[in-house]
Amino acid sequence: MAARRGGRRPREQDLSESVGLNPVFSRPGEATALPRLTMPANESLPETAYQIVHDEAMLDGNSRLNLATFVGTWMDPQASRLYAEAADKNMIDKDEYPATAAIETRCRTMLADLWHAPDPKHTIGTSTIGSSEAGMLAGLALKRRWQHARRAAGKSTERPNLVMSSAVQVCWEKFCNYFEVEARFVPITEEHKVLDGHDLESYVDENTIGVVAILGVTYTGMYEPVLQIAEALDRIQAATGLDVKIHVDGASGAMIAPFVQPELVWDFQIARVASINTSGHKYGLVYPGLGWVVWRDTDALPDDLVFKVSYLGGEMSTFALNFSRPGAQVLLQYYQFLRLGRAGYQAVQGTSHRVARHLAEGIARIGAFDLWNDGSDIPVFAWRLRAGHTDNWDLYHLSERLRTHGWLVPAYPMPDDLADVTVQRVVVRDGLSRDLADALLADVRAEVHYLDALTGPLPAVRQGPSFHH
Repeated sequence: MAARRGGRRPREQDLSESVGLNPVFSRPGEATALPRLTMPANESLPETAYQIVHDEAMLDGNSRLNLATFVGTWMDPQASRLYAEAADKNMIDKDEYPATAAIETRCRTMLADLWHAPDPKHTIGTSTIGSSEAGMLAGLALKRRWQHARRAAGKSTERPNLVMSSAVQVCWEKFCNYFEVEARFVPITEEHKVLDGHDLESYVDENTIGVVAILGVTYTGMYEPVLQIAEALDRIQAATGLDVKIHVDGASGAMIAPFVQPELVWDFQIARVASINTSGHKYGLVYPGLGWVVWRDTDALPDDLVFKVSYLGGEMSTFALNFSRPGAQVLLQYYQFLRLGRAGYQAVQGTSHRVARHLAEGIARIGAFDLWNDGSDIPVFAWRLRAGHTDNWDLYHLSERLRTHGWLVPAYPMPDDLADVTVQRVVVRDGLSRDLADALLADVRAEVHYLDALTGPLPAVRQGPSFHH
């Protein structure tokens, strides 16, 4: 069609406006590389910036095949939509987002009820950025409660200590370092694979602020028997008068045991349990960035640790190490509680549990391995190379070989007295189906067959950062 006399060219021929139709990396100027370590001097088109970040992120592993992490990697599409809608909410702004604040209280009360608090409506607790912050808040409460009791008795508050297994998650080492508490580690052994109350009197004294019991050890997934630990502390109190409380680190197990092992006594049913934390972003089934901590009653959390903020014309308690943090994850937790209910959580966690047991049984049938545990606690289990099986390869080589199939299955040394023992661990989460589990078993068998066929030893594999850090 001819151009109109005296007019501009037709709109579809205007190059300045049609440039957006070109493929994103074919636009004029887009071939120029952007700096990686300094801020670019000029702006980019949003589509270009998005594509660059998106493409670099593709180099990460597939999160669904990451069997190292406990963190949730899948939610309903409706949850993802809710997440996007609430991404701008700041959890600390109680006045501006009162509905989110109220939902936080509902979730915490539901957890207190789930964990058999004596009076769930009158417990105290908070959401956090994760279990590490939640654990540190619980540790601070134990320390402050101990300090108040010592001062009231006219005794020194120097040299507090916290007793725990050598297999604790690194957040407890951080707590003791940051808040000047002596860490007393009870080493795990072949005979005592978890903290079980054995020889506890050798570690507890008048300066002990508390004992940490882990409901789902990060290294192996095994439960520490909270009731057995409490009974050991009862005997210590009868002999010495020392009343030492327990904090349950239920980062994983506090959202598994109520649904998979409802008969297990581990929570506020035990009078000596003062507080419990969990990760909403682990078996709480929420995307990363959410933890919870609940105290059995207001007496367990010294009031001088709690700050008051204005809320709907009144006051709301707040206790946290972080200030600004996302509110969206709290809404996602509430979504999951409404979406699944107790029956739904029982179904999801039960399925993960069965898949873990199925995988453990399959690994046990491979002649190269001995199970360390079988996934009967949380849906996590570990194995080691059978003694005498081979000198040509180790579990680090197997981990590297599995990466070629997309699987991230970590190998690592056990702590302290068992540091010469290397294990490999699988974490089963919602989204790891029975079909995927069978695919993993097939790949493990194939790679063991490949490694066993080697005629000489492989060079050592460079070990990456410790998984539990």
